Amino acid sequence: MPIECNKIVVKGRVQGVFFRASTLKKAKHFAIKGTVRNTSAGDVEIIALGEQQAMQQFIQWCHKGPIPAKVTAAVIVEPLKDAADYTEFTIL
Repeated sequence: MPIECNKIVVKGRVQGVFFRASTLKKAKHFAIKGTVRNTSAGDVEIIALGEQQAMQQFIQWCHKGPIPAKVTAAVIVEPLKDAADYTEFTIL
């Protein structure tokens, strides 16, 4: 299976709704490695490394997020060429 690394920016009501904790749980479910953090702009930024099929399912989840979140249509996925060698998924 091909491995992908993506920077995913999730916009909407995504802070204060357990988005990062939920992302950590989903990442572990899909065997995705990387990081998740809140940005000063009010978005959530995810660096995700994983198998292509799992990545697609993970990105699909990012469009919805946890129940209290209100994700807008603006989920930006940007492939990263220089992927760090992540060994786990962590909240920054």
